[in-house]
Amino acid sequence: MLKLHDLEFEPFISNRQIEAAVEEVAQKINEDFSGKCPVFLSVLNGAYPFTAALTQRFKGDCEVEFTKLKSYEGTSSTGKLKNLIGVENLKDKHVIIIEDIVDTGNTFSEIIKILEEKEVASFKIATLFYKPEAYKKEHNLDYVGMEIPNKFIVGYGLDYDGLGRNLPEVYQLKQK
Repeated sequence: MLKLHDLEFEPFISNRQIEAAVEEVAQKINEDFSGKCPVFLSVLNGAYPFTAALTQRFKGDCEVEFTKLKSYEGTSSTGKLKNLIGVENLKDKHVIIIEDIVDTGNTFSEIIKILEEKEVASFKIATLFYKPEAYKKEHNLDYVGMEIPNKFIVGYGLDYDGLGRNLPEVYQLKQK
């Protein structure tokens, strides 16, 4: 059991399961981007460990950029996005958006608009965790580490009001 602020969380996904999912996504990206120099566009704060793990497994040249959008407060999405850090110099580049988790799809939908304005050559979306029950958008996800139920989770970059990002495994909110 784990307590963060006022909530309790229970073990959900082991570090071994996470590493296996990262390896599978990395293999697919290596196949698709062989001979190319993609830009890994990491969505902060949550995607930093996934981005680090993916880029360390990429077998070629690549660039890494960061963007930051915020939509969560507490355990739920506000439905409104704030762009806190923008990106430059992506014109004509192949971009891989790196997300920690896709639930509603609002964050990467906003990023796609930004990438279209920047005239990128192409883009793909990679996410470590995907909640199909919560997903509301039309765009296909290109690389999915694992599908999970629509429950609130922390660990491996995901937080609850700032806490839990440093955990090497994932915990889910304990049901009352």
